[in-house]
Amino acid sequence: MLRTITLSVGFIAFLSLPAMAGEAADILRASLYEGPLTDGIAKLEPMAKAGDQEAEFGLGMLQLVSGVEHFAQALYRHGMAAPDVGPLGPALAFPIPPNPSPEKLDYEKVRAILAALVEDMDVAKATLASAGASGDYVVAVDPLRIRIDFDADGKTTEMESMSAILAHGLGISLPASQAPNVGDKNSRGTNSQEPEMTLGLDRADALWMAGYSQVLASHGDFLLAHDFSDLVNVAFHRFFPRAGLPMQDYSVGGTLFMEPSTDAAAADAIAAIHTLNWPVVEPDRLKRVLERLKAVTAFSRQNWQAILAETDDDHEFIPSPRQSPTIPGSEISSEMVDAWLKTLDTADAMLDGKLLVPHWRFRQGFDLKAYFETAKRTDLVMILTGYGAIPFLKDGPVASAADFAEANRVFGDNLLGYAFYFN
Repeated sequence: MLRTITLSVGFIAFLSLPAMAGEAADILRASLYEGPLTDGIAKLEPMAKAGDQEAEFGLGMLQLVSGVEHFAQALYRHGMAAPDVGPLGPALAFPIPPNPSPEKLDYEKVRAILAALVEDMDVAKATLASAGASGDYVVAVDPLRIRIDFDADGKTTEMESMSAILAHGLGISLPASQAPNVGDKNSRGTNSQEPEMTLGLDRADALWMAGYSQVLASHGDFLLAHDFSDLVNVAFHRFFPRAGLPMQDYSVGGTLFMEPSTDAAAADAIAAIHTLNWPVVEPDRLKRVLERLKAVTAFSRQNWQAILAETDDDHEFIPSPRQSPTIPGSEISSEMVDAWLKTLDTADAMLDGKLLVPHWRFRQGFDLKAYFETAKRTDLVMILTGYGAIPFLKDGPVASAADFAEANRVFGDNLLGYAFYFN
C-alpha cells in the first residue's frame, strides 16, 4: 500500500502539458486547476461520446487524477502521517496534510480503499486506451497548478497544489519568488511567476497514463488477493497514528536496547516482517495481477510505437530520438529505445513463465506465471529463504545479468529511474 502511495504521487507530478484553444482542453484545465474534478468529468463525458478526441483524452486524464484524489482523500480521512520511528532514521515524508480529526480505520476499510482505487484505475484505463488508439491532438496543462482536494471540502487551494506538494511534501524546493503561499489555506490565486513546466500530451501519453493506471491497479489487486489483516493490526498505527488501530496506544513502551520510542518502532518493524505470511483469499485477483503487468508492458510498447511515429516536436513529455526534450536532461537516443524494448521482451518472457526468475538457493528458476495463477499463500520470508519457493520451481532458462546487459549498458545506474519514466 505504501508503494502505491508513492507511485500515486509520482505519476501526478509528471502529468504536465502546452496551451490549446479547444473547448475540451479549457474544461480539463479548469477542472484540474480549480476543481471539482467531477464537474469536468460531467462536461467531457457527452463530448467524448460524440467523438471529440480531445474530450476523450481529457476525460481519461480526469478519471485517472480523480482516482488518485479519492485515494488521497481516504488517506487524509484516516489521518495518515509520517511515521514516528524514533531517533534512529528520518521519518518518511508523505505529501498528505495533517487531519485534525481523523476517522477510525480497520482492515475492512483498508480493503475498501484499495478496491475503490482498483475500480477507478480500470475506468480510467478504458478511456485512456481508447483516447490513445488514434487521433492527432495535443492538450495542455501546467503541472504546478494541478490541485488535489485532500480534505474533500470542495475547495482546492494553493496548499493542495502540485507545487506545494513538491515544495513541502517531497522536499523539492521551488525558487522563493515562485513558491506558493502554502501557509494560507484561503489563497486561491494563481502565481504569475510560476516556472515554465508545460508539456504537450498526445495519444502516446494517453497510452502512457493507461499503463500507469495498471501499475497502480496491480498493487491494489495484489494486496486484495491476500488476507493481510495481521500487518494492518500490528504496523499501520505507525502511518495512521490516531485512527484507533490496535497498537495505537503502545507506540512507546519500555526500554530494551536504546530508548522507548526507538525500541517500540523496532519491535513493530519485526512484527510487520513476521506477518508477511498471507493466505490467498481472492485467487482471481492474484491472476489479474499477472494480466495487469502484461498490460503495462503492452501499453509501453504501444506508447513507443506512437512516439516514434510522431512528426511534430511540441513540448514532448517523452521525446523520440528526433524530438527535443522539454524536461532538462531527458534526451532519448535510438539506442535507449532499442534497449527498453528488449527489456520489455525480457519482462514478458518472465511473466509468461518462459524465462524463470533466479533464486539464490536453487539451480532451477522461479516461475512467476505459476505463482500468480496457482499460489495459495504468499509467505515472503519462506519464499526468499527457499522452502516457500519449491512449488514454483521449474526447469528451463533462468534470467541472468546477460538478459539485462543491454539495458544496464545503456542506462547504467539510472535503469530504475528510466523504468519509472518510460513505464
